[in-house]
Amino acid sequence: MNIKNNLIMPTFNSIETEIFAERILEDRKKSLFKLEAITKRAIDIIAATIGILLLVPLTAIIYVLERAIGDKGPVFYTQTRIGENGKLFKMYKYRSMVVGAEKKLEEYIKENEELKQEYQKYKKLGKDPRITKVGRLLRKTSLDEFPQFINILKGEMSLVGPRPYLPQEKEEMNGYFKSITSLRPGLTGLWQISGRSEVSFVDRLEMDMNYYNNRALKNDMKIIGKTIGKVIKKEGAI
Repeated sequence: MNIKNNLIMPTFNSIETEIFAERILEDRKKSLFKLEAITKRAIDIIAATIGILLLVPLTAIIYVLERAIGDKGPVFYTQTRIGENGKLFKMYKYRSMVVGAEKKLEEYIKENEELKQEYQKYKKLGKDPRITKVGRLLRKTSLDEFPQFINILKGEMSLVGPRPYLPQEKEEMNGYFKSITSLRPGLTGLWQISGRSEVSFVDRLEMDMNYYNNRALKNDMKIIGKTIGKVIKKEGAI
């Protein structure tokens, strides 16, 4: 007896074959995303560790410079931002503005309609009078963002991702909010390499959605490379 002839071979119609192929492709995509996520986190940890080691001498230099010009305010500044999955976290920065800067901003835009319109469009002021002498240097070199390596090591941020938004900006993010905040916010991203200070809030949202739709480790590497170039040329900073 021919055993082979007695075996019942499974048969698939074209729809079942297509569904099966789609499942295999989806599983491969999930595996790739998981591998890239692990690699991305490993790169974050290595970069953050190096960055934090450099924080000690950099902080000492900034402290001396601020005291030399009579600025007795704190070296560091923390600000509440929207993190991954909408969770709020404290983002670290070197203080680049005068103490009580947020209150002064309210006064400025209340007294000047032109400044108010500028801030509503860009969420920044091109010639912000609140920036200190040392702060201007920190911003020009992007060193004011350096303490965020602490946030990266803590897992609150990543090297690359959408720039973390302020809680009061949530309503203005509209339908973009859920997608953008599903990602870990970044120290740098498309916004930083695409104009930064000259980019409107609406354009920034579209850039972050572009990153969300095309996120990949290879694209992160390109963004990091372009960011380094921008920092060296001092482009886009206020």
